[in-house]
Amino acid sequence: MHDHQQNFQSLLFQEFTGMPRATLCPRCRQLIGSEETVCSWCGTARSAPWWKIMSWAKGTIASDGVIRAIITLNIIYYAISILIAPPVGLLSPSQYSMMILGATGTIPIDSYGNYWSLLTANYLHGGILHLIFNLMALRQIAPLAINEYGAARAVTIYTVGGVFGFLVSYLAGVPFTIGASAAVCSLVGSLLYYGKSRGGAYGSAIYSELSGWVVSIFIFGLVFPGINNWGHGGGLVGGMLLGMILGYSEKRRETVISRVLALLCISATLFSLVLALARTLGG
Repeated sequence: MHDHQQNFQSLLFQEFTGMPRATLCPRCRQLIGSEETVCSWCGTARSAPWWKIMSWAKGTIASDGVIRAIITLNIIYYAISILIAPPVGLLSPSQYSMMILGATGTIPIDSYGNYWSLLTANYLHGGILHLIFNLMALRQIAPLAINEYGAARAVTIYTVGGVFGFLVSYLAGVPFTIGASAAVCSLVGSLLYYGKSRGGAYGSAIYSELSGWVVSIFIFGLVFPGINNWGHGGGLVGGMLLGMILGYSEKRRETVISRVLALLCISATLFSLVLALARTLGG
């Protein structure tokens, strides 16, 4: 009883005096004692200027927070696209709204030099059903990708895979395109790679489930006009390649490099979205 009381008092003392407490190293995720000034596992010092940055990054890139942030950005930019100009049809943003907010394709890139639109187009949608469909798919796929790759690598796959999908569609000559489906397809592609690479009953089940998604996406692209099949296919291939390069959690643990890449993706995305909005308001 006396020992427990002493431990409790020690914790209170550390809390109110700001003394270091036992914690997980943000670099290697091993436990560091309260009296240790340097991680005995990887050598990272508590006094290192990037210690707090890594700790913050680890807390920021959390699974639920990532999904909510992506969904929120999509909804906000859809609402802005409706407010900029009168909608066309059933709450469908005008082509003018899409263009100035960051639609991509040969027209925005070749005619206006909007290379940043490869990022912003992932957060624009042509109608309320388009938005709902993509966000529902994201809500189903993203948790599984985060579970197998970790939140940081999932962010990188979503962002870079989406850009890769739109880059493929640009090279294929698609003049004007938007939507989160290329990025969602990149998550699907990464999970296809995971299921095939991991194998076993669980890996086979994942691969079988996601193969069904690919078939549905392919049929959907054939039946409905105006679907960017190049973007979908590019996203799938990009996701597979990224899954192979970055590795999944069972194969390779998430490192500080993974979190830095994710933060770079987040920063580039926010910068591009803010740039598009600033140009819209300033124009």
